[in-house]
Amino acid sequence: MNTAQLPFIKAHATENDFVVLTDVNDELDLTAEQVAWLCDRRAGIGGDGLLRVVRSPETGRWFMDYRNADGSIAEMCGNGIRAFAHVLVAEDLETAEKFEVDTRAGVKVIRVLAADGVDATVSVDMGPVAVTGVSTARMGDFEFAGIGVDVGNPHLACVIPGLTAEELAAMPFSQPEFDREFFPAGVNVEVLTELAPGEDGGEVHMRVWERGVGETRSCGTGTVAAAQTALADAGIEHGQVTVNVPGGALTIELQDGRAQMTGPSRIVARGVLAGGLG
Repeated sequence: MNTAQLPFIKAHATENDFVVLTDVNDELDLTAEQVAWLCDRRAGIGGDGLLRVVRSPETGRWFMDYRNADGSIAEMCGNGIRAFAHVLVAEDLETAEKFEVDTRAGVKVIRVLAADGVDATVSVDMGPVAVTGVSTARMGDFEFAGIGVDVGNPHLACVIPGLTAEELAAMPFSQPEFDREFFPAGVNVEVLTELAPGEDGGEVHMRVWERGVGETRSCGTGTVAAAQTALADAGIEHGQVTVNVPGGALTIELQDGRAQMTGPSRIVARGVLAGGLG
């Protein structure tokens, strides 16, 4: 593929933002350095990660090739897959309301509830949610315990008793220290308030530190991990949780060990890389 005038889309889902490259025929061989440059907020376009839109020749389904902002490969991104699905519909690459997308964490079933060239509401069957045990993390002098949750990628979700939304927003957030034997591939760390009554089910407030990125305004799989942990902390097996993040809110429905995530997506800009990938 000639990348001299490579088109791109900038999109976000609850302000977790992405550079999106459409590469239907899988012609781009991106290096980690190229991805990091594209995601650089000063030298590149800027984003928490990169989404590459590819048609899988093996399955015929769309494949979401997701990379973290540092160029590393990630298994799954819940906000990313909503933005990915939105781009497919907005760019007339997908006409079905319901379709499947291949990810490194398995096949995800997508339902686009509403979409135009700018805004969308997308619901995703996130698949099985597995609790992997209990562990601890530290940010500076603050040490806390949480539950390990696998949502196709690893999380440590930590409910802090008595923590208010205002106190959470004011907390110093830094690179967490964690048990590398428990999380050998690294981990996303969520800090959240206890479950409180909401309009439909319960609600929590959450902040997240994503591996390979840093603190982000939202993390889709992280909201699933947070909802699972908040329900478990409250002694509830199933239910719906509104997870409030700095970038907005997501609705997570947990039933029989599976999660359904519903939330917004927005396309911010369409453009071309003036000098290509170099």
